[in-house]
Amino acid sequence: MVRILTVAGAMIIALVVSWFLRRRRNDAPTQGGFELPVQLDRNDFASPEAPWLVVVFTSATCNTCNDVASKAEVLSSHDVAVVRVDYTTDPQMHARYKIEAVPTLVVADAVGVVKAGFLGPVKAQDLWAAVAECREPGSSPDSCQGKSN
Repeated sequence: MVRILTVAGAMIIALVVSWFLRRRRNDAPTQGGFELPVQLDRNDFASPEAPWLVVVFTSATCNTCNDVASKAEVLSSHDVAVVRVDYTTDPQMHARYKIEAVPTLVVADAVGVVKAGFLGPVKAQDLWAAVAECREPGSSPDSCQGKSN
């Protein structure tokens, strides 16, 4: 009988200690989201004289990156420079602009202020509309006042 009471007492103590330790454990920290850069140095990219710059940050191991880069390339014109920055060939540029996820696409004006951007896959019409809105406010239902995602 003494053995049963000793085992039962030890189990109760173990349960109380376990319950107390679980209550003291902190919740996992909230995970931060990825962020778009807010400013680009236009001299870091080709055609700094173009009024608009679309930069697609990619990686050779990312299938979605090729799709986003292809959609962006259609925008290339005298007024819109489109530049692809691949992590495997230019990791320093990714580090400089704190790009932590690909594909990341940003649209910057003549002085490098990022006016719109997308993280991850994007529909061609959404991308093209965002660039159109940045170039000519009011030309699409979505405003270029804030960033897209």
